[in-house]
Amino acid sequence: MSALAALRREMVRTCRAMNASGINQGTSGNLSARLDGGRFLITPSGLAYETMKPADLPVMDFSGRWWGPRRPSTEWRFHRDILRARPDVMAVLHVHSRHATALACLGEGIPAFHYMVAAAGGAEIACAPYATFGTQALSDHALAALGPRRACLLANHGLIVAERSLAKALALAIEVETLAAMYLLARQAGRPKLLSRREMARVLELFRLYGTPEFPDADLRHEGAGLTPRRGR
Repeated sequence: MSALAALRREMVRTCRAMNASGINQGTSGNLSARLDGGRFLITPSGLAYETMKPADLPVMDFSGRWWGPRRPSTEWRFHRDILRARPDVMAVLHVHSRHATALACLGEGIPAFHYMVAAAGGAEIACAPYATFGTQALSDHALAALGPRRACLLANHGLIVAERSLAKALALAIEVETLAAMYLLARQAGRPKLLSRREMARVLELFRLYGTPEFPDADLRHEGAGLTPRRGR
């Protein structure tokens, strides 16, 4: 199987997982993945994920040209613009998840009420101003709200995640939806206490080192790749 064919299959699986996880429904939401040569795969417009086949995914380039049997998603502009502006991004995922969209309908992002907000790459998750779906204005707003981060909300619309792989994009979208739900729940009980900029900067640095031997922990000492096996008698 070619790399392109494998990526098409992975995109279909990811789309179906978006709905199965509860962060998306129906034909809403869309997904893209970078190819080489200034091109990308994107989900087609108006096709249910349950019936979508790998061959249904059109290929686009950064000029707006497309190839394939089905028309690209109406949201292709922000997929194109994010992938073009952010060489670190390999996949862009957009969903209408319930709690993140509820916050977006208030015109609000997610502040630093919990340290896991840093999973999106910043001290908060911003909300872009409203613009009609599929327009260049929406793409411009989304790109500005995203900045160097990996997620943003779209006012009266939904959530965008930009990540280094399809798997990471899905995982982060689920995380942001969970954070939005927790934030709304905390607001029902009172006024959430926000973490300071200094603390969020510290968390961001820890996240950068998370899972590596360089992760700072004064009580933990790395003694090499493994123990030397003992010889038996």
